[in-house]
Amino acid sequence: MSSASSDAGLVLFAWRGCLFRVPDGVQPPKAGSLFFCRHFAVRPGERVLEIGAGLGLAAVLAAKGGAHVVATDVVPEAVAALRANALLNGVEVDARLGDCWAPVAGERFDLIGTNPPQMPTPPGRARSDAAAAADNGGVDGWELLDRVIRGAPERLRPGGRLVFTIFAFLGRKTACAKLEAVGLAPSILASETQDFPRLAYERLEHIRAMDAEATVPRDHTPATVERFVVQGRRPG
Repeated sequence: MSSASSDAGLVLFAWRGCLFRVPDGVQPPKAGSLFFCRHFAVRPGERVLEIGAGLGLAAVLAAKGGAHVVATDVVPEAVAALRANALLNGVEVDARLGDCWAPVAGERFDLIGTNPPQMPTPPGRARSDAAAAADNGGVDGWELLDRVIRGAPERLRPGGRLVFTIFAFLGRKTACAKLEAVGLAPSILASETQDFPRLAYERLEHIRAMDAEATVPRDHTPATVERFVVQGRRPG
């Protein structure tokens, strides 16, 4: 007798000379993931941390670039995928299960990066499944990022960098102010215009209410959104 599980198939993603297995329960790479990876520049020998690494796209590429990589995720299936994809591509990645800073207590890094869940979620609409957790950023989109930013200075070595992505409707000025508040020097590394996310259409009025910098048009439905790669550097 056959079953659905025996006919599930296998999804593979090939990019930049690497091959990645995309298992059930782990989000495949989207435009934001590729944008983040293109600007997550590592140097050989650096100690690098990726928070919320998913299937390991950025982590594997960083290891290919000669970095010593720790990668974390809260989803057990993602950590298993991280390990499998590192092995598949012939690199070492220290994959750990846990939330935000918990898996790296007491450790320091030259570069910390995250392409975090950042979709503003109306009150009472948050879900706990893995697919939703990959997008939901709390009421204002900053729920995980605020925790990352607050904890970054003590986990960065002198001169170290924190790199993350944001949608424009989270606020470029807001991001820079949050970094300055914890003593990190902010800069915008890159910007890119992307298709407006499907999920954002479902939450459009809530996003407009959260959009303090007025990046989302009020008089028509947007087709695109700007996205930024933001850096905060700890003084050397």
